[in-house]
Amino acid sequence: MEKMKLHSPDLTQANIEKIRELFPDCVTEAQDEETGALRLAVDFDQLRQELSDHIVEGPRERYQLDWPGKREAKIVTKAPIAKTLRPCREESVNFDDTKNLFIEGDNLDALKLLQETYRGAVKLIYIDPPYNTGQDLIYKDDFAEDANEYHKRTNQKNEYGYRLVANTDSNGRFHSDWLSFIYPRLKLAKNLLSDDGVIFISIDDNEIHNLKKICDEIFGQQNFIGQITVQCNPSGRDYGGIARMHDYLLAYQKSGDAEIHSLIDHNKKFPFTDKISGFEIRELRNRNITFHQGNRPNLHYPFYLNPNNVDENGFCEISLESKPGFIEVLPKESQGYKTVWRWGKSKSAQNLNINIVGKPMKDEGYQIVEKYRKKSRMARSIWNDKDVHTEKGTLMVKSLFDKKIHDFPKPVEMIMRIIEMSSKENDVILDFFAGSSTTAHAVMKFNAEYGGNRKFIMVQLPEECALESTAVLEGYATIAEFSKERIRRAGSKILEGECHKDWQQDIGFRVLKIDSSNRQDVERKPHETKQAKLLETVDNFKPDRTGEDLLFEVLVDLGVDLDSTIHLEKHKKKNVYFVNESELIACFDKINDDLVKIIADYKPERVVFRDNGFASDAMKANIAQFFRQKSRKTKIKVI
Repeated sequence: MEKMKLHSPDLTQANIEKIRELFPDCVTEAQDEETGALRLAVDFDQLRQELSDHIVEGPRERYQLDWPGKREAKIVTKAPIAKTLRPCREESVNFDDTKNLFIEGDNLDALKLLQETYRGAVKLIYIDPPYNTGQDLIYKDDFAEDANEYHKRTNQKNEYGYRLVANTDSNGRFHSDWLSFIYPRLKLAKNLLSDDGVIFISIDDNEIHNLKKICDEIFGQQNFIGQITVQCNPSGRDYGGIARMHDYLLAYQKSGDAEIHSLIDHNKKFPFTDKISGFEIRELRNRNITFHQGNRPNLHYPFYLNPNNVDENGFCEISLESKPGFIEVLPKESQGYKTVWRWGKSKSAQNLNINIVGKPMKDEGYQIVEKYRKKSRMARSIWNDKDVHTEKGTLMVKSLFDKKIHDFPKPVEMIMRIIEMSSKENDVILDFFAGSSTTAHAVMKFNAEYGGNRKFIMVQLPEECALESTAVLEGYATIAEFSKERIRRAGSKILEGECHKDWQQDIGFRVLKIDSSNRQDVERKPHETKQAKLLETVDNFKPDRTGEDLLFEVLVDLGVDLDSTIHLEKHKKKNVYFVNESELIACFDKINDDLVKIIADYKPERVVFRDNGFASDAMKANIAQFFRQKSRKTKIKVI
């Protein structure tokens, strides 16, 4: 019987395991200085010998991104936390049926808690982190206090909650703090991406240079997809000497397995139509004079065109063989070069008078054109259409709440474009800087319009809305509260319209709140334990925690999907939780032999009991025997 650890994964040990796979003789065992337990450790002397031709040590110059606090940021990334996710049914929508998640709490904690369950499972991450403009909140990653307490302790907020200090160059909390803030989050986010996954990050001029470098380090320069300039404000912001009109989108892939889809113009109307479909025309000649008869002789060949055989669209019959009455057409000369066609002769032969035809010119000449039938094209590096303007995002939120209630939300259509480029029907999409949950809105809207059942995971800090803001006046004390309400309203609005037949109409979300571990703090040193408090340590769980609280801590620890189906049954007057039918069965009440036999009859893959829930020590010792008789493959764990 195995006891569960109930804390986030120790990423240091995970990294050591990877080193051991490559260099087994470089990993040994060492005693932990604090606990005395044995742990895996790297023999760096041996590792140096293995890598002696490639190691860079000491003061030697090397290309790297460095800043004050980088070491601490790496430690923060790997340090495990003793926290949990507590379900909140009353704030959820369709808790039992939905596949969407809304996690309320610090996103650094959330990313650590998701490591077991969603490692390698997220297809698309979109984030819009603080831009470090002088007004943005910069978190302090201190596990002992929340961001608000940190601001008060460091005199950045007074007792009424007003900000006293902006994040400016002069206070010493500028680029380095921002890098220390973003580094661990991106490092952990990479683990969650699938091998063909991608991440898109919105950013502006303040940190684009640093973000690009830090993404090169984390994701690899070779996995850079592109940098998109987004014209978010066509009028420009009139300050700073140059009216800035744009932000950026940085895109990286987890590996070379990612696929970026072309964008489909669903409203596109073609100027021509034939028996096959609508089309527009593109010149078959390659207009790039780098390619010419001198270096591409196989692409320089004649077509023969019949000027007397013209179809309903005004295009002429063509052939690759000379015929009576046909006119020879060669690629035009340009700047002294004999240009070439884009297609070879064999491909042209297959498409003659189907997808390539002749076209009369105004100068009484002729050219060969391709019938281009696709409504899609590769995404461009500049987005300057109305769908990406910030004003459109503002109007969308205003339409849901009947007033302007949130500043500068991203347009839903922009996020839908990213979804179209980088996801498929059943992918998981994560946004751990959810803000007003534009991403959740976009996922639901995209599913409703184009089909599929993409799932979203939103993560948002319960950051207080500004005092006397419209959000506060409307009753939303935190951004997280407003964010959840936006999803509720957006989902209802979407269902009012026409929905795609292949969408399951999931507009719900399961709210999970980050909290301290369900376990009592019983691991005290003798001098820290008072006799009057000893009885409190008999039960190892906090008295205010429910069975469902314990169940979700088990799901996090075992890496079971947090959107799993859960139902509660009564057996022998005890609460028994069934997860995904019988993938996991858990009971946190006092149990006896009869109840164990009932559970064993279901032949669950895994079963979890409370450590102090056994009727007797003998029963705890013999429980494995019950399952060997009825369900030999069941794994038994206790918390």
